[in-house]
Amino acid sequence: MYDLTGFQRDLMYVTGGLKEPHGLAIKDELENYYEKEIHHGRLYPNLDTLVEKGLIEKGERDRRTNIYKLTRRGEREIEAREEWEAQYTDTEAEGDE
Repeated sequence: MYDLTGFQRDLMYVTGGLKEPHGLAIKDELENYYEKEIHHGRLYPNLDTLVEKGLIEKGERDRRTNIYKLTRRGEREIEAREEWEAQYTDTEAEGDE
């Protein structure tokens, strides 16, 4: 996950956290978080990049709506990232004194 942008990481977290992650639902979540509009020209190319990297799967709910889902690899990457972050944010970790 080290080679992803912060926006791409956020896409992964949101995709993994939504019950039915389709493009507009992901966009809405990120707009709430960033407190600004996320343009389609930014959202979908970044989702496509994550699909190409094997971190997210893309499927169709209907002819107009794509559904996105974390792959097993994507889930493992998030877990590894959380473990890495915990080294630096866990106040009870060894060596922080």
